[in-house]
Amino acid sequence: MEYRHLGNSGLKVSTLSFGSWVTFKAQVDLPLAVKMMQTAYDAGVNFFDNAEVYANGASEEIMGDALKKLSWSRDSFTVSSKAFWGGQLPTQKGLSRKHLTDACHAALRRLKVDYLDLFFCHRPDESTPIEETVRTMSDLIHQGKVLYWGTSEWTAQQIMEAYSVARQYGLIPPTMEQPEYNMFRRDKVESDFRRLYTEIGLGTTIWSPLASGLLTGKYNRGIPKASRVNLPGYGWLKQGFESEEGQEKIRKAGALQLIADEIGHSLTNMSLAWCAANPNVSTIILGASKLSQLEENLKALEALPALTAEVMEKIELILDNKPAPPVQF
Repeated sequence: MEYRHLGNSGLKVSTLSFGSWVTFKAQVDLPLAVKMMQTAYDAGVNFFDNAEVYANGASEEIMGDALKKLSWSRDSFTVSSKAFWGGQLPTQKGLSRKHLTDACHAALRRLKVDYLDLFFCHRPDESTPIEETVRTMSDLIHQGKVLYWGTSEWTAQQIMEAYSVARQYGLIPPTMEQPEYNMFRRDKVESDFRRLYTEIGLGTTIWSPLASGLLTGKYNRGIPKASRVNLPGYGWLKQGFESEEGQEKIRKAGALQLIADEIGHSLTNMSLAWCAANPNVSTIILGASKLSQLEENLKALEALPALTAEVMEKIELILDNKPAPPVQF
């Protein structure tokens, strides 16, 4: 396992991490969660990602119960939560001082930890003054309930505004952002955030590195019945796959499969290694519904040496809709 600094902080996180979105509760029960987390931990994973909205809190409860059973030393792992969607009532959502404080306390109870290593504002909240949000996150850190705070799916402008407010009032600025990043979703990480890496030392904990499974190749011949797109509440994902844009992505995945075959790695691991090749990616959040799937994905960094300049160029040609010649060795 490789370890990278989370932005300009002193915290080192494993390049591959493990998250519970979609899977915990819906596909992964407590016994399987324990096995998966132990497998990831044994492979060197030290960051486990969660959020209040995942399975309406049940995901954090399962991870908390797993952490209790595993009894790891608290100084050997990091765990996160994210706040924005905590319920339907006005005080149960958004980034107000009220909800952020309640969400933090609820996450601590569910995860059965004394503090959160990372705490994210899961989406921007235009109805709450940014100073209120930044001050609350800073206060939670001063209270010892959170170590680092960050954002998820914020724009570069919104992150810079939070950073500027923190500096103006002597508060603690955000350390990290959790954006979607994969071969099909690149602009924010590669372009929009470009200056933030050097100017404020932004770290990134990327999600959906496999584009919701498109970059595994399993959709190249249609949608499997056991796929997540057939889970209740994920009809939006199925519609996206069946759209013209989704079908074009599936076609590209088929072309990328040929490159993966040539370099001797699975399309999944080549796609994960492609994300890791970006030095501005602090950690790649893996998700899995089966232990065997996680075990295979944990080998992704083995594909990094195969991503030579020539191979990366051929990948770019496919992503840019240009015909790519066979990989030469």
